[in-house]
Amino acid sequence: MSASSGSVGGSAAAQRAFGLVGACSTGVVLAVQSRINGTLGARLDDALAAGVISFGLGLVVLLLATVALPTARRGVGALVHGVRGSGALRPWQCLGGVCGGYLVFTQGMAAGALGVAMFTVAVVAGQVSTGLVVDRFGLGPAGPQRVTPTRLVGAVLAVLAVLVAVSAQLGGSRASWLVLLPALAGVGLGWQAAVNGRVKQTAGSAITAAALNFAVGTVALALAFAVELLVRGLPGPLPAEPWLYLGGFLGIFVIGGSVALVRLTGVLLLSLGMIAGQLIGAVLLDVFLPTGAGIAGSTLLGVLLTLIAVAIAALPDRRGRPVTGLPR
Repeated sequence: MSASSGSVGGSAAAQRAFGLVGACSTGVVLAVQSRINGTLGARLDDALAAGVISFGLGLVVLLLATVALPTARRGVGALVHGVRGSGALRPWQCLGGVCGGYLVFTQGMAAGALGVAMFTVAVVAGQVSTGLVVDRFGLGPAGPQRVTPTRLVGAVLAVLAVLVAVSAQLGGSRASWLVLLPALAGVGLGWQAAVNGRVKQTAGSAITAAALNFAVGTVALALAFAVELLVRGLPGPLPAEPWLYLGGFLGIFVIGGSVALVRLTGVLLLSLGMIAGQLIGAVLLDVFLPTGAGIAGSTLLGVLLTLIAVAIAALPDRRGRPVTGLPR
């Protein structure tokens, strides 16, 4: 290997490492957002209403940012041109936000029936499986990536790690056909990361990509909420605590971080990093803002196994080539 190729390989490895640290940090933010949205949904007795509020408030912030920032305004023009003019982006690639809305729907539909533990395992299984497939076919901005043994082992180990992490709660879980709903939600999250990354690549602005994601997700949730209103009526009164309305703001960082980082990591590593961050964030929340009986040893073991899974999946293949589509 020449000095030049070694330098490029080292640069690619450094970018991938940076992307994984960013993905883990994004996962921590997602854990905090989940706690806030979950609390809001419980106070309203309506998960869909909480989702509409979270997505809607995030969309308002992003629309204001789009109006205020020249790069975001140019991103809107580039996005429209990419869909209508150059054909760089297909219309279906702009619908990633539907998957976020569907995840919120499944939380209200299936999490209570299955138990949170089984729900989480099903989502993660769908997410990492799709990450392998999406990367293999190059649907994300990182381009095609091989299904190497290390990536496959890392994906399987990640699912087992989450299973270990939530094993203390599995006693109250009930297997049924409803497990397909969170599994499909996980599949959607992998696809969402890929197409949102393509949107950001076309628009040249993470804010534009995040705004489109929030707009699509808000519309999807609003339609589902309208149907729910006809069936069960209005949710409970809005709570007075301001912090319960920060979920949408945090979601901006989650989606914005994802669309910015997926080019560096690919969908699989982004998903694994975010899963690790979510588990770490859940542990930190239980330490500093506990709501239950404490932290189970199995949860800490699950976090450790997830970090090992990320490290294994990030390894180059036996030929020493990086597994991402970054320049080599």
